[in-house]
Amino acid sequence: MPEYYSRIARSYDALHSEEQLKKAAFVKSKISFEGRLLDIGAGTGTATETFAQNTQAVILDPSLEMLLQCSEKKFLRVCARAEELPFKSNSFDAVVSLTALHHADLKKAFSEIRRVSRKNAKIAVSFFKRAKKLSQAKRVFREFQCFDEGTDLVFLKHGFSKTK
Repeated sequence: MPEYYSRIARSYDALHSEEQLKKAAFVKSKISFEGRLLDIGAGTGTATETFAQNTQAVILDPSLEMLLQCSEKKFLRVCARAEELPFKSNSFDAVVSLTALHHADLKKAFSEIRRVSRKNAKIAVSFFKRAKKLSQAKRVFREFQCFDEGTDLVFLKHGFSKTK
């Protein structure tokens, strides 16, 4: 899938920024972020800007071309996959992923989100309602609050028990 996004990287914002900003606004209406924030599948970072006021944002995407389209200079850009996050454990106060994890191995990605999140981290994940993996996402994120955003289900959680 990174190849597809690499091909459309220059036109991604024109194609999808309105939709992504709407989802980001919905998430922001439910939860606020501060501290160190990781945006998984951030692409061009357009939606990340919605959450970045009180954060040190890191945008992560498997497509280098998407990351290169990010105009926000203060974001650290990391080219990597959700299943193999290149960060130390307990590194982030917040993790966001808007409409990206349907491309990932959900169990591995969720395990990595747990690993890099601090104990009281705020987590927000949106997932296409039409995605083939939606029923799996509902199982993986079953401990999260779930909201219907319209095109996505939004899963929110504040804190993980770090005993797992």
